[in-house]
Amino acid sequence: MDDFSDLIEPFSRRGVDLGLDRLQAALADLGHPERRFAAVQVAGTNGKGSICTLLHQALLAAGIRTGLYTSPHLVSWTERIRLGAHPISPAALRTHLEAASAAARRHHLTPFELVTAAAFLAFAAAGLELVVLEVGLGGRLDATTCHPGRRVIGFASIGLDHAEFLGPDVASITREKAGVLEEGAVAISGAQVPAARAVLEEEARRRGARLTWVDPLDPRQWDLGLPGAVQTSNGAVALGVLQALADQGWVIPQAAIRRGFAAARWPGRLQQVQWRGLPLLLDGAHNPPAAAALRAELDSNGRRHGLPPGPRRWVLGMLASKEGPQIVGSLLAPGDQAWIVPVPGHPSWSHRQLQQALEDDLARRLHPAESLEQALRAAAPGPVPVAGSLYLIGHLLAAIAAE
Repeated sequence: MDDFSDLIEPFSRRGVDLGLDRLQAALADLGHPERRFAAVQVAGTNGKGSICTLLHQALLAAGIRTGLYTSPHLVSWTERIRLGAHPISPAALRTHLEAASAAARRHHLTPFELVTAAAFLAFAAAGLELVVLEVGLGGRLDATTCHPGRRVIGFASIGLDHAEFLGPDVASITREKAGVLEEGAVAISGAQVPAARAVLEEEARRRGARLTWVDPLDPRQWDLGLPGAVQTSNGAVALGVLQALADQGWVIPQAAIRRGFAAARWPGRLQQVQWRGLPLLLDGAHNPPAAAALRAELDSNGRRHGLPPGPRRWVLGMLASKEGPQIVGSLLAPGDQAWIVPVPGHPSWSHRQLQQALEDDLARRLHPAESLEQALRAAAPGPVPVAGSLYLIGHLLAAIAAE
């Protein structure tokens, strides 16, 4: 599999460096591919990817030449860019990365900015009409915000995540995410915690955008291909975005929306798989709000996801930059146990660090494991939920595919 490391790794030393100037200059050098297609943008903390795939599938069903840009990927960089119904081919992605590389070096782009430039080149080359862009981090200074025509914007649930870049509290984080709003834009959001709601309303007024609040879809009336009760809220945001697009002249029949929503799939979120005969439930749940949502879903609908009632045996791996103790505390119910694994290729919370940070009862129910394979064997034989990091989920999915 092409990992594109020869093209992407030289830029990795820059890490996360938010800003628009570098990519805007590079796109100018590349002939402004971002001006050759319309776009909708989705910001937020949890649920962005789900909203994006619902939108993408509905637009496909409506016969619109559409694309999708998401992050992170689970197994291959090609997952991030969809041209029509299919991921970009490795050869095509390599071509567009190579085309963007000289401008990327000249303007000192980050890896995410380089891949975003390649995505914009791919969308323009494919002659797409309307592309769905998922914000990578924040919003105000995210690379996707370099697109100049984001007239409709969706907001997923906003909570604490990436505080080291976006601010120490929900209000600060929401202000950064609301930075995607611009004068005349239409924004759609489902329910938000009070601090996020207040900031979204304030920023919409200040920036001259129209903000509309939507209630969750009635699950008795909508067939959603994505599992979990939270998808009724994500679906409502997607529906609101599609209705706003229709108001602007895009032809999106209700029947196409229903077909698209039913066809939507999003890996690594409440995904049931088998590993060497062991049933697993995979969910990234990489921040405290996502962990709390996963715990609530399993408490209410565990059987639906292959997990019978009673104590569970988890496998968890969390990046060192995440709120590991809070994630563990949100996920584990009384009597649950968890095996703590390193996330391959990333600094991670160790078993010892988590034990020191947690109260005695929780700490005693954590067990060390040197590898994902060792942890899965220890947690067997029952169905095992695996969570804590999308990178961990991606590593496991790649291992399953290789076998």
